[in-house]
Amino acid sequence: MKVTADDDNRLPPGRTPRVLVVDDEESLRELLELTLVGMGLDVDVAEDLSTARALLERYRYSLCLTDMRLPDGNGLDLVRLINSQWRDTPVAVITAYASAENAVAALKAGAFDYLNKPVGLDALRALVRSALKLSDAPATKNPVTPPTAQPGGKSTRLLGTSPAIDAVRASIARMARSMAPVHVTGESGSGKELAARLIHQLSGRAEGPFIAVNCGAIPENLMESEFFGYRKGAFTGADSDRIGFFMAANGGTLFLDEVADLPLAMQVKLLRAIQEKRIRKVGAVTE
Repeated sequence: MKVTADDDNRLPPGRTPRVLVVDDEESLRELLELTLVGMGLDVDVAEDLSTARALLERYRYSLCLTDMRLPDGNGLDLVRLINSQWRDTPVAVITAYASAENAVAALKAGAFDYLNKPVGLDALRALVRSALKLSDAPATKNPVTPPTAQPGGKSTRLLGTSPAIDAVRASIARMARSMAPVHVTGESGSGKELAARLIHQLSGRAEGPFIAVNCGAIPENLMESEFFGYRKGAFTGADSDRIGFFMAANGGTLFLDEVADLPLAMQVKLLRAIQEKRIRKVGAVTE
C-alpha cells in the first residue's frame, strides 16, 4: 500500500514531528496512522501500554493519542506516566461516544484534549495542529518568571510569593497545556481575567486572538447574535453576514466574564456550543 500526503493538510516544512498512537483496535490504529502520515508526520503505533512505554523510552514524541481502554492497563495510566516523565509531550485521549465521565477524568489526569468515537478526521487534524504548537512552544514560557508590563503599565504576570499564589501559578501552567474549557472563580478584582490571559499566553493558542466578553453588558435580545453571529437577512437590519464571539476567537481563547449574569436559556446554548465545539449562526440551518 502506498501512502501519500494530502497537500491541503500537510504541516509547514521543518523538523518532522513524531506522533505515538496507542489503541488495541487495529482498524482505528490504521485510520489514525494514515491520517497523520497524510499530514506529513512520522507515526509509531502500539496496541498496548507496555509497547507504548517502550516506544516512549526510545523516541521523543510531539503528541500521544491513546484509547481509554487498553489490554494491559488504562489510558489514564499512560496519561499520568507521560505527565510525570515526559511532560513536554501532550497526550490526547480517545473516548467512547458521549462518555463525559471518561473525558473529565482524562483532563483531570493531565490530558491535553480528548476525541470522541467515532473519530472525526477534521477534529483530529485540528487537535494535532494545536498539540504541535504546544509541543514546539519555547520552554521559557513560565508564569513564575518576574512580572512584565503591557503598554499602559498593566502587568501580565501574577504578583506575590506565597504557597497560595504559587499553587495558582502551577494551576495556570497546567491548564495552559489543555484544550479543555477552564472555570476561573474568584471575588471581584482578584485577577480572573489576568489568570485567563496567562493561560492563553502560555498555551499553544498564544498566537491566536484573546476575546474577552463582559456577559452582563450584552442586551438580552442581542445575546445569541453576539455570541454566534448571524446570516444576512436573519432579522431586520441584518444587511450582511457577521461572525460572533465564538468565531472571532477561533484558534485563540474566548473569555466569558460574569457568565452567571446570562439568562439560563442562554447559558444552556453556550454550554452546548462549548461541549459540541460547534455553533449555528442566527438564521442559518447548518452548524
